[in-house]
Amino acid sequence: MTLLNEIPIPTQGPFLLYDSNSAPFSLTSLSPFALTDAFIEYSVTVKQPILHFWSTDPLVLLGMMDTKLPFFEPALSVLSDAQYDYIVRNSGGLAVVSDPGVLNLSLIFPEEEHRISIDEGYRRMHYLIEQAFKDYGKTINAIEIADSYCPGEYDLSVDGRKIAGIAQRRIKGGIAIMIYLSVNGDQAKRGELIRKFYQKGLAGTKTKWNFPTVNPSSMTTLEEAFAAPFTISQVKHSITLALQKMNNAQLSAGIYTELIQQSYFIGMEKMKKRNEKLL
Repeated sequence: MTLLNEIPIPTQGPFLLYDSNSAPFSLTSLSPFALTDAFIEYSVTVKQPILHFWSTDPLVLLGMMDTKLPFFEPALSVLSDAQYDYIVRNSGGLAVVSDPGVLNLSLIFPEEEHRISIDEGYRRMHYLIEQAFKDYGKTINAIEIADSYCPGEYDLSVDGRKIAGIAQRRIKGGIAIMIYLSVNGDQAKRGELIRKFYQKGLAGTKTKWNFPTVNPSSMTTLEEAFAAPFTISQVKHSITLALQKMNNAQLSAGIYTELIQQSYFIGMEKMKKRNEKLL
């Protein structure tokens, strides 16, 4: 079995660091996904890896499968009533919650000599998060938490409770490994929201798709897991520091070039059309 400390993150050059807070254009709930695609394309073009941070106002990121719920529209009213906006994202998985207490980030790599396997992509993100919080004396495991929202084989958990979920997106010779980290805030409330969403959307109906029976207590935040206060800024700092220590990786501030902005606006149109069709 391969140990985490045997899985360094290789680099083709300095990581370019982007934070959506510094984007030179107005952002919407669809922006992170259009930006992700733009960054993948740019990473391939300049042959450099990218680290991208983003957070949102209260927002539920739906997966394509969620639109198959037999009572999808009534389920959406659960989100609206809780004053959460919602979109259908262009990456895999099921519904997850994003809000100011959740940090989303992506590791983006160009694929050159060899294709990064799905498992290797997940292991790279697991390794980064493990290194960022190794001083807190607890193991961060990668194992499916079946009664969490958006369960997956590489759910990250502490003491059996999920703190993060990972997804991937691959386009045009590049890969984005994306994670949400529940940093602080009311995780039980987030879980209860998604539990009610599926309860309303299924209404006891059996389907050929598997939707989780969400148990809000199966999930937690970094603050609860490590019994220490965390801010989004602190977590960003811990992650960038950990990345810099790996293989002496360098980080430099990314610039929103004309190429990125052009790709972004093309991606935004695709995301708008996708959501108009599905919602």
